Amino acid sequence: MTAADAFARTALEITADSSQLSLAPYTGFYHDEKGDDDLAAADRHVREGAFKPLPGGDGTTFGFQDGAYWFHAVVANRDNPEDKWLLVQEYALSDRIDVYAEYSDGRVTHSAGGDHLPFDQRNLRYRQPNFWLNLPPGQTVNLLVRVQSESSMQVPLTLYAPDAFIEQSRDAQFAIGLYYGILLALFTYNLVLWLTLRDASYFWYLFHITAFGLVLFTLNGLGFEYLWPRSAWLADHMVPLSICLALIGMQQFARTFLELKQRWRFGDRVALGIIVFFVLLGVAATQLPYRTVVPLASAAVFPSICWILVETVLVLRRGYKPAKLFLLAWFLFLLGTGMFSAIAFDLLPKNFVTEYGVQIGSALEMLLLSVALGYRYAALRNENERIVREARDQLEHKVEMRTSELRSALAQLEDAHHRLSESSRHDGLTELYNRTHFREAFEHLLSEARNSRHPISLLMIDLDHFKKINDTYGHLVGDDCLRSTSNTMAEILAPYNALLARFGGEEFIAALPGMDLAQASVVAEELRQSLHQRPCVSGDLIVPVSASIGVHSVDIAAKNSIESALQVADQALYAAKAEGRDCVRTL
Repeated sequence: MTAADAFARTALEITADSSQLSLAPYTGFYHDEKGDDDLAAADRHVREGAFKPLPGGDGTTFGFQDGAYWFHAVVANRDNPEDKWLLVQEYALSDRIDVYAEYSDGRVTHSAGGDHLPFDQRNLRYRQPNFWLNLPPGQTVNLLVRVQSESSMQVPLTLYAPDAFIEQSRDAQFAIGLYYGILLALFTYNLVLWLTLRDASYFWYLFHITAFGLVLFTLNGLGFEYLWPRSAWLADHMVPLSICLALIGMQQFARTFLELKQRWRFGDRVALGIIVFFVLLGVAATQLPYRTVVPLASAAVFPSICWILVETVLVLRRGYKPAKLFLLAWFLFLLGTGMFSAIAFDLLPKNFVTEYGVQIGSALEMLLLSVALGYRYAALRNENERIVREARDQLEHKVEMRTSELRSALAQLEDAHHRLSESSRHDGLTELYNRTHFREAFEHLLSEARNSRHPISLLMIDLDHFKKINDTYGHLVGDDCLRSTSNTMAEILAPYNALLARFGGEEFIAALPGMDLAQASVVAEELRQSLHQRPCVSGDLIVPVSASIGVHSVDIAAKNSIESALQVADQALYAAKAEGRDCVRTL
């Protein structure tokens, strides 16, 4: 029985509509613990039934293992016209991969790949190992794949038609480009902030982004493709070195961001110890075997990040608010990194979420950390402003204490000056403006009227027969009448923005800005009637009051003085008196 016959009942069939096929459900594996079996030995193991189905039917991860692994599958192209197919090993870090295709006519083809061979020997310039297979329609091919690597034994084998591979690789490259685009944008933005602010947190954030970007650049196979395509030594050692650099950056960034030296001395010492451990591990990674140092570095990732979470929770409980976003960021990163580490040790199955969880988690983590840095900077700026403000307040308080007597004296002097100023502007009995202030204010109103070319009018008001009120009821009642009528006039004229003052004795004067002679006459008549309808009440006495009012519209175009305007208004008042009083007259 041939090897192909032994596995014919489990053959992977390529049909007319096939374009992308996973080999896992149709693959058996054999662990060559010594790693010295050749193709003939592998064929013999196939015939003897030594190959077992993959764990769980499709498990392609075996953790860190010694020796080599052989994988066997039978591929039958039933009716697909495409005879050229690409076999892709979708894990970039395998050291050596040998692919043997055995045909029914006895012909055997061999292809080799992996990062221990120069990158330009690959069938396609692609970050993951790949091999062209000739699968003619109507033929069955016996496929044997040997993988030997000091890295984690992950062998997800997928068969692609050329068009399907182009489409898949385009989408994958887009996703990777998007991820590194985010990292580059964050790096540039925070580099500008660091150069501007010189805050150590921004430097260590940049260090963290760069180092972790290098980790993923290496794990995705892009480092071997673009940076060291002919160096097997770098292909092996850059994995532990970049992991150590990334974890150093993480711990140092956490120390500065969380201010552990001030907020938790013990946690700061532990973080320093972890940094020293990874520095020493990074140095050792250049000398120790890959199989020794990579599992150690991978295993140390999880407790290192967990310790950052412990630091963050404790600092947050001590009232450091910026730690909230920091905690969320590291939780997402821990989740993604934990899944990635679990794949390496064969603790989780390999799928899209577990394989790319570290990219998703790290992208979200770095975005949130950038936001957290901005929040922390704002908090520090507010704290600095508070300290400066408190220091300024304390200084001002001391100055104020030393000069309190002077300030008190100045305040008393200012108060006395204010009272004197107010007293000089107001009439003591009626609390209206006095004649002096009216002249000053009217001069300003007249200037505004001339500039705006709006009219302005004057009312000269005299209480009728006021001497008789004093003679009949006494001067105290007369004073009550003056106060009562002044309140009435202020109330009636307030809506017209009038300037009202006591001119002397029982005479009052009002300026009405924006009103011509006719409008001012209407207001004067309203005022006269209101005074007539509101007698003065003094104790039990009700004393009727009336007024004669002279109205004059000032000629704003004339250069006459204020005295001339007042004289014309006074003449109008005398006209009102001459015509029987209790009336309004104009000139």
